[in-house]
Amino acid sequence: MTITAAMVKELREKTGAGMMDCKSALTEAGGDMEAAVDWLRTKGLAKAAKKAGRVAAEGLVGVAASGSRAAVVEVNSETDFVARNEAFQEFVLDVTKAALNGDGNVEKLATADYPGKSGTIEENLKELIATIGENMTLRRAAVVSVENGIVASYVHNSVSDGVGKIGVLVGLESTGDTAKLDAFGRQVAMHVAATNPLALSADEVDPEVAERERQVYSEQARESGKPENIIEKMVEGRMRKFYEESTLLKQAFVINPDLTVEAAVAELGKEIGAPVKLTAFVRFALGEGIEKEESDFAAEVAAATAGN
Repeated sequence: MTITAAMVKELREKTGAGMMDCKSALTEAGGDMEAAVDWLRTKGLAKAAKKAGRVAAEGLVGVAASGSRAAVVEVNSETDFVARNEAFQEFVLDVTKAALNGDGNVEKLATADYPGKSGTIEENLKELIATIGENMTLRRAAVVSVENGIVASYVHNSVSDGVGKIGVLVGLESTGDTAKLDAFGRQVAMHVAATNPLALSADEVDPEVAERERQVYSEQARESGKPENIIEKMVEGRMRKFYEESTLLKQAFVINPDLTVEAAVAELGKEIGAPVKLTAFVRFALGEGIEKEESDFAAEVAAATAGN
């Protein structure tokens, strides 16, 4: 019997197994869908589908850099134990290296060929889920590139080379000394890991976030009972302070708090004899924004023993 692409797709959706495994299962089962599901179950390859509903908020952030281009990827798992698994670490590194060839679109990355293996990244992830026995997700990816200069990177709380709990990329445009650019860029990346700025500059702060801050400051200022023209000045002063604390270029540089990051960039330009521009940064912290399930162990025990 001819195994069609539609049949393979249907079996993938039913089981979550990889494309090649689904094709093999259908071939072994002579095209019988239910028998193919059973074949995958006996091989342990259909487990991924059952685990897909479980919250994955642990895992690793991977970083890969290649001169003027770098990528950062977050792959989640259910438990921190998996982050110590060498196969999982290798998967994250391989996917991050593959992301260097993309544009940061995680859906496109999932369908890209897995480096050095058959099948896509998504298919290999399904197989890893079946092997390790936990739900895992390829959550997000980003790429930073510059025309001239470097993209520096930093991994915080690393568990092995290139993977850890926080990954940062920093783009520096310049025709100056590459080694000095890279060393400085790494310092800025460490700064970003520590301070978690909202944006590169005031112009790049989300307008909704800025407006919310302005409203809060306005309400606080009006409680003082001062005239409206004074209130306006108070609000503008507080907004300046907000931008100084929350935007990368205006923050005090953690390496030298006497300088802002913007001033430190200018100093570097003088040192290397060529203008330097900090063009972009990306910071991925593992699990940020994911709502973790909280369980009440005492309540679970009480429920389990009720009536016994």
